[in-house]
Amino acid sequence: MYNKTTAFLLLLAAAVWCAPAAPADQAATDKTLVAWVTLDNLTQRGGSALTVQVAEEFDAIVFGERAPGKWMAGSHAFQRTESNQEKNAAETADAQTLVQMAVVYRGDRIAIYRDGQQVTEYAATNIELLDSEESIVVFGTRHLGQRDNSRLAGTIDDARIYARALTPDQLNALRLNQPPDPEPYAWWDFEGDKVVDRVGRFKHSKLAAGAKLAGGRLVLAGDALLVCARTEALANRAEQPGALPPTPYVEETPAMPLSPPTTWLTYHLAHPGPGGAVPGDPNPAFYYKGRYHLHYVCNLKSGGCAYAHVSSTDMVRWRWHPTRLVPQFTGHGMFSGTGFFTKEGRPAMIYHGQGSGRNWLMFAVDDHLDQWTQPVPVTVKTPAGEAAPMRHWDPDCWVMDGAYYAVSGGANPPLMKSPDLKNWVHLGPLFHPDTPWDKLGVSRETDVSCPNMFPLGDRWMLLCICHGLGARYYLGDFNDGQYLPDRHVLLNWARWDCFAPESLLTPDGRRVMWAWCTPWVNNMQRAGRARNFDHLLNPAVFQQGIQSLPRELSLPEDGVVRIRPVRELDALRYDEKRETEITVRGDTVRLLDGIAGDAMELEVVIAAPTAEQLGIHVLCDEQGEHGFPIASGAGKMTLKVGYVEPPFALDEGEDLTLRIFIDKSMIEVFANDRQAAVAWHEYRPEHLHVSLFAKGGDVKFRRVTAWRMKTIYEGRSVFAEP
Repeated sequence: MYNKTTAFLLLLAAAVWCAPAAPADQAATDKTLVAWVTLDNLTQRGGSALTVQVAEEFDAIVFGERAPGKWMAGSHAFQRTESNQEKNAAETADAQTLVQMAVVYRGDRIAIYRDGQQVTEYAATNIELLDSEESIVVFGTRHLGQRDNSRLAGTIDDARIYARALTPDQLNALRLNQPPDPEPYAWWDFEGDKVVDRVGRFKHSKLAAGAKLAGGRLVLAGDALLVCARTEALANRAEQPGALPPTPYVEETPAMPLSPPTTWLTYHLAHPGPGGAVPGDPNPAFYYKGRYHLHYVCNLKSGGCAYAHVSSTDMVRWRWHPTRLVPQFTGHGMFSGTGFFTKEGRPAMIYHGQGSGRNWLMFAVDDHLDQWTQPVPVTVKTPAGEAAPMRHWDPDCWVMDGAYYAVSGGANPPLMKSPDLKNWVHLGPLFHPDTPWDKLGVSRETDVSCPNMFPLGDRWMLLCICHGLGARYYLGDFNDGQYLPDRHVLLNWARWDCFAPESLLTPDGRRVMWAWCTPWVNNMQRAGRARNFDHLLNPAVFQQGIQSLPRELSLPEDGVVRIRPVRELDALRYDEKRETEITVRGDTVRLLDGIAGDAMELEVVIAAPTAEQLGIHVLCDEQGEHGFPIASGAGKMTLKVGYVEPPFALDEGEDLTLRIFIDKSMIEVFANDRQAAVAWHEYRPEHLHVSLFAKGGDVKFRRVTAWRMKTIYEGRSVFAEP
């Protein structure tokens, strides 16, 4: 039998195995991934034949993830993945046929080859992943830390990584099970009874979940995977595929750049870097010893999801604390959770550990909420003392009738109870069996993620999301120890414009919430998958980790939930302008004189509508057109806010009062304190005007008041606090 190892050693001796200097025109990000692979079936989705990864960033040869039956270049958040794969041919090889798949990264291009023939080529901003002691190579799963269980089912006979972009001729010259030429960065031939990188860079390996070597191939099925690394500790991450590999952490404190892009927001809280903020969910929130504290999910430069931490005296002007709730401290990434106080008044948080498969508790150590205890697992048992068969997902915890209650999110979420935050008993489903699902318009299985349960007025509100619906709430009561809602209301009407809500209680008893707002998701989906979305992910265009303005929720005796911007926002107002008693004739547009800008608050009071349609255009041109419309009309059952129309109706004879907050491309609208909406509008820099319009009748605008809004940022630091 041909001995690949012997031949390869001879080649090493002859070539002295020193990697040649990169050509002057070779980008540092150039590389090639090659694997000879068979697939057990062509219906599988999302497994990888070869992945190189550092922390959360990765490049991979992936099958069928975005388009069934097709190969693609996998990458974190699809940053280097082709959006439109319709033109690419589907795989046709049977389970016995080896196919050579290669992905070539050259400069700002990526090309995919099958058996030496180009499948596709497209533009991409490539990254360097090889020159790190923390780089790992993964077979089977797309990357460590992925949230689903997609795996490759098949075999791999030969796999190679090159620290250069191979040409088509070089790809065609490669021979299976023969010494590589040119020299690879790493090479696995899967001969023998041990996994060996013949180059010697990735000296440690771990086969997991049934992965094995047989007949000179790596055999993958079920949950099987292989991890190869420079250290044994990193290779052993194969036993925790849901956890991101750790990297050394240098403490980060988010800070605004000296000259932020002109498109960045002015008075909304948004993550300025370092790193990004996806998902960016607002999370544990507290008022404690004179300060408001809010955490939100961010992505570290060193990898993994963490909790960024901001605090404020007024919920408007914030300062960032050092980011300390990081995977290197907790042992897992930080996913959604909530803050609460123990019965002794100590700040605590419950959250889901990314990749850990369970929920966790932590307790504050200092008054600034910068130091926390090590995580404590939430271990739940049945009343009989057995381990409770339940899903661990987005959790929430609250105190009711002297005991701690917690819920673990997802479909038909489970409810649990504890006297001491140590001993938890599974009580069964959260929702009462008498819940009127037909009346509510959703089902028991509708996803309840990012839950936040609290009393509001004389009822209990469950603030949450469904990943398909966005932010929403239930209103109800507890009956026989289970939650019995009788009302379900949406807070979001497009994509994820209003998402992942979180709330706290102010010292004067107000319930205040935030939501994560996502212009990049919104615009990607509006544009359609056929376009390249790189500019929408570019932080110079749209920020990530944007939090909505703080909203106060209340429930007066009439039983109608009120939603209003917190009064603390008034401190940002200056340069007030007002026009009163304006009549706009039917089918005309009235441009407001001297009222313009992209960092403003408007209060518009309109006499009880009799016209078919009326409203206001913001961010419009000098003719009062081509702007963003906010509109209502006589008998209307919705409020038009650009591309969304949330339900809203006026009582007979009731005036319409709109509070409109314009912050660059982000617009928030509050109507009569009964409805609120978030929307986005990409506008031209010169389109800063405001106009009133009427259709089908005259309209009386009782008054229009405008304030310019101060920035909450000043240079690299947050705007000076009061």
